[in-house]
This record gives sequence, structure tokens and C-alpha cells, in this order.
Amino acid sequence: MSEGTMQRRAQRDPRAKHLHRVLVCAAAVPVMLVAAGCSSDSGSGDGGEKTAGAAASASASPSPTVQAAAFDKLPEPCKVLSKKTLGDLVPKGKSGKEGTSNDLSTRASCSWSSLDNNGVKGSQFRWLNVSMLRFESDVTRGAGDKLAQEYYAKQVQDVQSAEGAKNAKSEPVTGTGDEATAVRYDLKKKEGTFKQQTVVARVENVVVTVDYNGAGLAGDKTPDADDLMKAAKKAAKEAVAAVAAANGSGEGAGSGGTASSAPSASGSPSKPSKSPSASPSGDASKSASPSASASESAAKKS
Repeated sequence: MSEGTMQRRAQRDPRAKHLHRVLVCAAAVPVMLVAAGCSSDSGSGDGGEKTAGAAASASASPSPTVQAAAFDKLPEPCKVLSKKTLGDLVPKGKSGKEGTSNDLSTRASCSWSSLDNNGVKGSQFRWLNVSMLRFESDVTRGAGDKLAQEYYAKQVQDVQSAEGAKNAKSEPVTGTGDEATAVRYDLKKKEGTFKQQTVVARVENVVVTVDYNGAGLAGDKTPDADDLMKAAKKAAKEAVAAVAAANGSGEGAGSGGTASSAPSASGSPSKPSKSPSASPSGDASKSASPSASASESAAKKS
């Protein structure tokens, strides 16, 4: 049937007119689908380019860094003080006793004791301990010297609040590392009055704690606290210098550089991050704090 015939029939028959419209619309549908398909392809292409761009940008971002710690090792703890200094502070002392440590490059200590027996006049007891804690830089925890500063402040507070301390006094110490504080107090024991002197010092990323106490036992006179403190300050300055020397630099000198990562001083922190996590931890604080009980025990054994 020709189109002209259909048009004439549509004019006469409404149903034929309706059929003609349906056929025209059906013919237009494929054209619309093709257009829609082109539009969809174009959009997905833009999204792919954006995703690729974001991935490239992320891969180009630099890794976080932190200033490297100045000191990377500690000296042998029982050799940080000269023979002359040991002779002055613990005149009757024998060789030092090295403290236990999982990593001597981050935590080390040594102690000496001396008992000068004066017969019926009594005896003079002395106890000396030097401990060192080193912090490494860690991108998650911060630079080594900052971690050492935090531990230094905590260590001073712990010493000042020592259990049983009487007549406690604190004072800053100059010429010893980057910062130092001296704390003195009395400890009353049945054997006598122990005069405790503690110097806490920080040099770069290392904290040095010197504990020195003395007592007159069995009726001997109590030692002068000022003399003991003078000796403790001398020992602290010497120990700080030994830390710097072990790292091939003058006191307080640093090596600079940057570190991209580090593990906490079982305490801190990298290795002190182990501690430290060597972060120093509560255990680190206890190991570096003065021990009156150790003095008493040594006195009893003697």
C-alpha cells in the first residue's frame, strides 16, 4: 500500500491515523538510543582521567621526615667517669656493676658502692649510679631531642617526688649539657640519715642521671650535703662529656640530617621507640630514679 493511499485512508479512518503516528515514533527510538550511548561514553572517559590524575598525585606526595637524632650511641657506662673522680666519690669502691639492658646503645647504667670502716667510730657509706637513656627520632613521635626533653622533665619531677624524701631542694645546673637540674633531699633510715643528691642532665637526645648518696653509719657523722652535691655535679658534667665524646663531637654538638622513619626508650624511642620503644616508658623512669633501698641494702651487706 502506498503512502498516499495510507494518508487518504487516515483522513477517512481515525484508526489509520493513529497507526501512522505509532510507526513514526518507533522509527525515532533507535536514533535516541545511539545519542544516549555516545553521551555515556564521553562521561566515563572524563571519570577515568580524573581517577588516574588523583593516583598520580598521591604517588608523587613526599614521605614524612623528621630531624635525625644528634647522637647514635652511648659510651660504656662503667667508663664514663675517670679513676680520679671515682676515687673521690667512692674511695673504697671496687669495679662498677653494669646494669642490665636489652640494648646498650639506647639504655645503659653503672653503679659503685663504698664503705669506709672506721672501727668503733663507725663508717662512711657512699653509693653512686650513672644512667643514660638515648632517644632516636621517629616520624610518628617526633625528633630525638624533643623526646629527650620530655623525659628529662618527667625524670626531674620523679626525683623531686621521691617517696620518703625530706627537705627536698632543687636548683638549675649550668655548664652541663643543654639543660640540667640538681635535686637534694634526706632519707631517714634505721642505719642513719642518707643524704641523697641527684643531677639530671640532657645533652641533645640523651638524658643522663647521676645519683649519689652518703651516710654516716654506726655512729659516724652524717656527710655534708653540699660536699656531696658538688661531687655529684662534677660526675654529671663528666658523664655528659663522655656521651658527646663517644659520638665524636664536643659537648652538645649535633650531626644534623633527617630521618624518614623510626620504630619507642623501652622507654622511647626506632630503638627508643622500641623503648624507649626506647618512648621511654615507666620502666625507664624507674631504672633511672635514685634508689635509697639499694643504699640500705648495700650498707647491710657491708
